[in-house]
Amino acid sequence: MSYPADPAPTTVAAVLMPGERPRVDAAGNGLFAVLHRDSIPEAVRAVRQRPVDAVLVSVHRCGPDQMEVLGHLVREFPSIPTVALVSRHDPGAIEMLLRLGASGVRQVVDVTSPSGWGRLRQIVGQPATRAVARIQQPILESIADAPTDARLFVEAMIRLAPEVPTVTALAQQLSVRPSTLMSRFARAGLPSPKNYLAAIRLLHASYLFEAAGLSVADVSYRLEYSSPQSFGRHLRAMLGLTALEFRRRFPFPVALARFVEVMITPYVPIWRTFHPVAAGCWDGAREL
Repeated sequence: MSYPADPAPTTVAAVLMPGERPRVDAAGNGLFAVLHRDSIPEAVRAVRQRPVDAVLVSVHRCGPDQMEVLGHLVREFPSIPTVALVSRHDPGAIEMLLRLGASGVRQVVDVTSPSGWGRLRQIVGQPATRAVARIQQPILESIADAPTDARLFVEAMIRLAPEVPTVTALAQQLSVRPSTLMSRFARAGLPSPKNYLAAIRLLHASYLFEAAGLSVADVSYRLEYSSPQSFGRHLRAMLGLTALEFRRRFPFPVALARFVEVMITPYVPIWRTFHPVAAGCWDGAREL
């Protein structure tokens, strides 16, 4: 069976300082294309007018008068990650980071060190970026009436799933105790966060399998499994299938529809009143 090739490089709408533009262009060479815009409202127009996979905002370029527009962008396009860029350390940058966090921006990339450019490429250029957008849209639409913190939790779980294989690691990222998270799901009558996380990781695997050039081993390591054998054991435990059978029987649209049918639709009434995490849990070293 043949599989479609991986999509074209991701597209990033960026609001940057003049000196940052060529450096971001160089970082994205061959991995993501940059649409440079002079203001956040112009970036929003770009998002509305053409396919955009991420928005990159320099903390040194945006002003307080643009925060309301940025907040609307984050809320109206939850499947498109908005990333803050820090290229120098000064008091103004710290203040703007706080404002961006209040507007809903959750990810920050500090490029004052060489490793920051690699992180930028990973966040906005990896195939997982587009996978997140495709996974989030139908799921978030299904729980459109859920409280804000519930939607943010689901969005974060989908975004973090490729690199976060356990509920303990997920809870650490969200600054909540694993036992607290698990008990809230149990009391609400929902499947466990472990089951949600495991199922979402399989959605990411199904997306990656769309690329004919990726082997089972490639997908295993991209999703932080210790080995292809570990990935295979996970699949057998979840679905009773081998990796090759999973690839054949669950192309991405089928896997995504099944997830919504089994893990979301029966529990929509619960999600409408469910609060999985406290309001202040969205702080962290790499997440605002």
